[in-house]
Amino acid sequence: MALSWKARRRLSVLVLIVALPAYIVVAISVLALFDRPPFWLELLIYVALGVIWAFPLKALFKGVGQADPDATRKPDSE
Repeated sequence: MALSWKARRRLSVLVLIVALPAYIVVAISVLALFDRPPFWLELLIYVALGVIWAFPLKALFKGVGQADPDATRKPDSE
């Protein structure tokens, strides 16, 4: 079942406010368990982790910034 626009919007806000900071904390904590790699490798790892989280959530964020397509339009008052 597909989520409604309003549900996707609420879920995307929840992901950005709660899940993304938690993902960042977990990623940094896991990387802190190992010896610090060279700067270029560390930068590459953080860039990759910064991009990878968005791919599974692409469908959730798609179209959320647009107007609600299910809302009924009011006729122009002319």
